[in-house]
Amino acid sequence: MNDLHDHDDLAYQNPLNKPDVPDHVQDAIRTLIEWAGDDPSREGLLDTPKRVGRAWLEYCEGYKEDPSIHLTRVFEDVGGYEEIVLLKDIPFQSACEHHMAPITGRAHIAYLPHRKVVGISKLARVLHGFARRLQIQERLTAEVAGCIWEHLEPQGVAVVIEAQHGCMTGRGVRTPGVNMVTSKLHGCFLDDQSSRKEVMSLMGY
Repeated sequence: MNDLHDHDDLAYQNPLNKPDVPDHVQDAIRTLIEWAGDDPSREGLLDTPKRVGRAWLEYCEGYKEDPSIHLTRVFEDVGGYEEIVLLKDIPFQSACEHHMAPITGRAHIAYLPHRKVVGISKLARVLHGFARRLQIQERLTAEVAGCIWEHLEPQGVAVVIEAQHGCMTGRGVRTPGVNMVTSKLHGCFLDDQSSRKEVMSLMGY
């Protein structure tokens, strides 16, 4: 009876079955709040350590997956299609590994198939799998492109990412509205000037 009662109490306290946040993580967040100049024991901040802990589990859930898993199911019957496949303006959010500040932007992912294609939603899933980690934009761009190049074996891959960085807009130089643009090319998009020009034009560059 006591076990059942304890279980009911836990369900009442956590009705959505949210992940537990260990005490040492909550203590670290309380320390940060206090160090920043606030009182972690005041009413508005009492549950903040738990909320922040759960939020960071979401921000960094990419560590729990191998993004290449999304490229394992491919389609070889493409009806003779041999042109560029492009997914534009994919929104994403990441976190800067230097200041743990938000990186918010959009990505363009293109590839030129060689015998096989993948569902277009999988390209976005690959992006999010790498983005939901502590990142720098340059590495994120290279990881997405490299994953597609390795697992789809296309004729070419092009990834361009535009993003704003909270470590620049909210601190330091405090300059909002500035986009950082990075690109990574493989195969024909790297080696052939006309192919590169075509894909970049389709992306709007």
